[in-house]
Amino acid sequence: MVNIHELLEAAIRHRASDLFLKAGSPPALRIDGTVVSTKLPPLDASDTEELAQSIIYSASRDYLLRFHAPGKDPGDIPEHAEEQMKLLTEKEEVDLVFTIPNLIRIRANLFLQQSTVAAAVRIIPLRPFTVEELNLPPVLREMADARQGLILVAGPTGSGKSTTLASLIDHINSARHGTIISVEDPIEYVFEDKKCVVYQREVGRDTKSYATGLRSVLRQSPDVIMLGEMRDAETMSVALGAAEMGHLVLTTVHTNSAGATVERIVNAFQPHERPQVRSQLANVLAGIVSQRLLKRANGPGRVPAVEILINTPSLRKHIEEGNTHEIYNTIRDGRHFGMNTMNQSLERLVHAKLISNEDAMNNAGNIQELRQLLRQG
Repeated sequence: MVNIHELLEAAIRHRASDLFLKAGSPPALRIDGTVVSTKLPPLDASDTEELAQSIIYSASRDYLLRFHAPGKDPGDIPEHAEEQMKLLTEKEEVDLVFTIPNLIRIRANLFLQQSTVAAAVRIIPLRPFTVEELNLPPVLREMADARQGLILVAGPTGSGKSTTLASLIDHINSARHGTIISVEDPIEYVFEDKKCVVYQREVGRDTKSYATGLRSVLRQSPDVIMLGEMRDAETMSVALGAAEMGHLVLTTVHTNSAGATVERIVNAFQPHERPQVRSQLANVLAGIVSQRLLKRANGPGRVPAVEILINTPSLRKHIEEGNTHEIYNTIRDGRHFGMNTMNQSLERLVHAKLISNEDAMNNAGNIQELRQLLRQG
């Protein structure tokens, strides 16, 4: 049986973003958004458990020797790994991260399925990509240059939200002096201090929860706060409050459009709280970046289709008054502010021959509108 490092090397060779391990099936890779099986033999239950133990051992070694435990010696690694394996058995899932020096960083979710161990392994570059390297619109850099407010990166799972967020944080880290404090679960990209001092706190290790970590961050003299994800009303409330107090807050939300992002935040609260939340959001929102990754038509790799909302006075009014149905039209007509809808982004990518017409249609919010845009173009 191949070991986990051989599988990761194969994943890197094939430019895979994810590695999937499951008893009864060969290891599989996600390449340019598509999951493909390798030609290796199917894994059995003992294989997946052994691979999981290797991942746990690597993560335990990384945890004890690199970051958190001065005074620990390598003899403590098996004990820590055994604790993590027990945690997997008791909770049916566990998140782990570790770094392969000078190569990649790994985020693994180990879980049980049909009473056997399985794993979804995300492969993360050691350094964040720049906005240019990611083919993101330059207006995102201008958005990140704001001194205060709330920047939201939205999209479904696997759409590159964390990568975009990391590129914005790296831009800030390179462009100005200050402190950046992140609260993540788990820490994915590890930032080196450039012009900023960067503190990275991991939920479950460095702080109890997103909300707890975010509240304490406000006492740590931050200039910029990065929150891995806004998951619930409590976290959203603290993030809005932090932006209201004059900090720049960047975070991600699992939604499919800028308008849906506004609705998701407002509707997370009780009905009697929503007018105040709309007012807060209208006042602190700097912008929303809603994105998807599409297969490149002219070669390997993927390109981002990006919807951009910049909080203009008219948008502020729509948000405050609850007229979310007007947000789309305002974005569509706001090109001079640097805004565009998802369909406008898809239309440009099709005409630049970067994506296929079929992929554009499959990701269009309004297929009839996109067809009209393509005919006009």
